[in-house]
Amino acid sequence: MSNIILIHGAWGGAWEFLDVVNLLSNNSNKVTALDLPGHGKNTRPIVDVTMATYVKTVIDAINVQDEKVILVGHSLAGAIISQVAEEIPEKIDRLIYVAAVLPASGETALGLMQSDERGQLLPNTIFSDDQTYATVTEKTVRTVLLNDISDQEHLDRLVPHFLFKQATEPFMAEARLSEEKFGSVKKFYIRASADKVLTPELQGRMLNSWKMDKIFTLESGHFPLNSIPQALVDVINEASN
Repeated sequence: MSNIILIHGAWGGAWEFLDVVNLLSNNSNKVTALDLPGHGKNTRPIVDVTMATYVKTVIDAINVQDEKVILVGHSLAGAIISQVAEEIPEKIDRLIYVAAVLPASGETALGLMQSDERGQLLPNTIFSDDQTYATVTEKTVRTVLLNDISDQEHLDRLVPHFLFKQATEPFMAEARLSEEKFGSVKKFYIRASADKVLTPELQGRMLNSWKMDKIFTLESGHFPLNSIPQALVDVINEASN
């Protein structure tokens, strides 16, 4: 049995892992999906939604566990779980990245996305005048974030969840990672071959920064957790053993 904590990315929440939680739990795993500050039921003012508060929320969830945990991070959460592993490597069994940001030390999620010439999310993101938060349109959610989901009823249920203000500070926070701490934790990466947010080209470049224990590829867009949850769970189970 594995103790798995699922961490969502930008414009996300624990809600996006509903199918994954149910499927992973069927294998007798202990599974927790967190709401980060400013997301889902964890309400917080924009000014308090930072990479530091994201990381602290995950560390607090780990510290109440009696055993090591497996952290699964999707999208922006790749940067979050990386920083958590730098802080408490002894409490983490392994990291599993799902179409996720994988920064080298000193890099930011925003900088990585800016370097992604084919990425379609950043050019379609609407920033506030003071740059403290950003929003996405329904069209962007449907065609960029959830581009491989064709079931319209499924899309109609998912889209409204994304239409809120996402704090920008976490995108601009520099990763502070070392080979001694972060580098010592087992790492697995699940690539998404039709990803329009973090394109396969960017995923490939990020994977050059750190040694992975194994790399998987799913035929999906940026949200395999919603488009092909069973296939994703099969890979998570393989990476967990």
